Amino acid sequence: MCIHQLNLLAASNNLPISNFLGKQHPIEAHHLSSICDIMEKAMVNGDTCIIRCILVVFQVVFKFFFSPQTERNRDIVRRSGLLLWQLLMAPRDQICSEIQKEVCLAISSGLNILYPGEAEINNLLKLVLTEGEMNSGLSQLRDVILTNLAEQLQNNRFGSEDDDHYRLNDELLHYILKIVVRESCVLITKCQTVSKDDFQRLLSTVPAASSCLRYLMAVQNHLLSNTILIKPDDNDDSDSSLQGETLKVQELKTSILSLATQILTGCDEVLEMLQQVTTALINSDIPDREQRLKGLEQITKATMLGHLLPVLLTSLMHPNLQTLTMADALMPQLVQLVLYTSQTALLLKTQSPVFSELNSSPSCAAEQKGKQLPDERMLEEKEEPGFLTGLKIPAPWAAGKTVETVHPVRDNYKFKETVHIPGARCLYLRFDNRCSSQYDYDKLVIYAGPSTNSRKVAEYGGNTLGYGSRSVLGTGWPKDLVKVEGDTVTFSFEMRSGREHNTPDKAMWGFACTVRAQESSEDVSGGLPFLVDLALGLSVLACSMLRILYNGPEITKDEETCQELLRSKLLQRCQWQVEANGVISPALTPSPSPLPLTIEEDREFTYPSDVLVPPVGHYFDLPRIRLPPGIMIKLREISGRARPQFRPSIK
Repeated sequence: MCIHQLNLLAASNNLPISNFLGKQHPIEAHHLSSICDIMEKAMVNGDTCIIRCILVVFQVVFKFFFSPQTERNRDIVRRSGLLLWQLLMAPRDQICSEIQKEVCLAISSGLNILYPGEAEINNLLKLVLTEGEMNSGLSQLRDVILTNLAEQLQNNRFGSEDDDHYRLNDELLHYILKIVVRESCVLITKCQTVSKDDFQRLLSTVPAASSCLRYLMAVQNHLLSNTILIKPDDNDDSDSSLQGETLKVQELKTSILSLATQILTGCDEVLEMLQQVTTALINSDIPDREQRLKGLEQITKATMLGHLLPVLLTSLMHPNLQTLTMADALMPQLVQLVLYTSQTALLLKTQSPVFSELNSSPSCAAEQKGKQLPDERMLEEKEEPGFLTGLKIPAPWAAGKTVETVHPVRDNYKFKETVHIPGARCLYLRFDNRCSSQYDYDKLVIYAGPSTNSRKVAEYGGNTLGYGSRSVLGTGWPKDLVKVEGDTVTFSFEMRSGREHNTPDKAMWGFACTVRAQESSEDVSGGLPFLVDLALGLSVLACSMLRILYNGPEITKDEETCQELLRSKLLQRCQWQVEANGVISPALTPSPSPLPLTIEEDREFTYPSDVLVPPVGHYFDLPRIRLPPGIMIKLREISGRARPQFRPSIK
């Protein structure tokens, strides 16, 4: 246990013990050979206590005290690896779970020593990912390695030297994703197949994420956070630096597109299974059907739908990822996911009591229909209930923002905070009934704006409890709502007096205030159901991607530079034709011109839309463009040709 604690403490790079262990000399080969001899003897004798101790020693030695530089050291490493694999692959009746766990920790600690090459590590990971379900030892080793890689990846920045080591290749990510999809489908299926007691135990274990899911979360967060938060170096504006930043951003976006495509494909499969299980539960006659349907959404949050998809949807709305390439690649999958989530959310919603009450009173519905106009009845008959019917979408500002001091306030205490709610016409302030200060000059000042230089709205201070000044500033702390015009309010509180010995805490409580954009607070306790929220988020992202596809490619710098040239009436003399491959080019064969014979440069001219493809015909005269005299003079100066002068003929 002492060595285990030492190993855990040494894992932190910020502790002095890590620096101490890192400066120690590497262990010699014959020492490691002696450790292997002890391990072999303990394995022959079946001494589990010594085996476990040596496994912990292996973990410390591999992490801090060994470097396989010579051939002899590499032979000892191979011998150590064989002993560890012999223990790992032993039958379950011959090895306890504690020893198997220590073996996995030892292999994970010496991963770079036992498998020095990238190809060897990839082969090991491929083995544990493909065969892990058939062997408990390989499954446990997979979990330990992926958990360690996920922790390292979270602390690593994109593009660093260790980035390629912690971020696995696409083939291994594909295997991990398959495992995550299978785990998610199995978890959802259990809502239908397990017994009532097992279902209650299942609800108590979620939303714990598996090691494979945790690693995918780490990879996704690693890529998305670096894409969104990446900033160019302001001190280095050289071309090479800008080119390097551009390449890094492009590499990040390519990696995100590949990962997002795989995640959305996996979510599509999980949602299909969720819809099947939901339909089966609704049509079943299980006694606890309502409880299972209610717990189904909670179980769904523990799958990749809850751990991966919401973060991905939110990040894809960032301007850095709102690109035409992303929209073109992800749009088909987003549409399919919108259909699955909205249909499943509607299925679950039809089983909720609120929805049943809305549809359970046919007399009220018939009475309302009788009062409607014919056109309204026609619309009512065509309208179908959707997954948002009867649900109130909570506004982000409905819960309000609470601003408060410490309780009680201390001597020389100062407090200042600004609350801003975008789009609000006015703000409503509700104060706590415990608000108080020792003297009336220990006061709170409220400003309608972002700073204390803004317009002063009101000021409050003092108490009516019989302590300090025994009075309050003005009419006292407000009992009703305080209205502040605008979308920003600033609070400034200062404790100017020193606390007297007989003043209790309640007379120096300070203040607390809730700021809302509505006069009456909304009911925000429930929020939206998970699948409804997911369907709404997918719909918003799909609409955003559709807008990008509709707008098409952004205007390039060359197009912006040539705007004046493209609008020039000189180009209106050109006749254009569409070639076989769809390219528009100037017509080589002249044809009769549908344009007027003269185009005035100083007048607005609209090029006819029916002259894009010139009609077939003979040679035609292009219209003459009459340019202003100033432009003609400059053209003559540039060309070096003088204006022709007409001399009168002498008879």
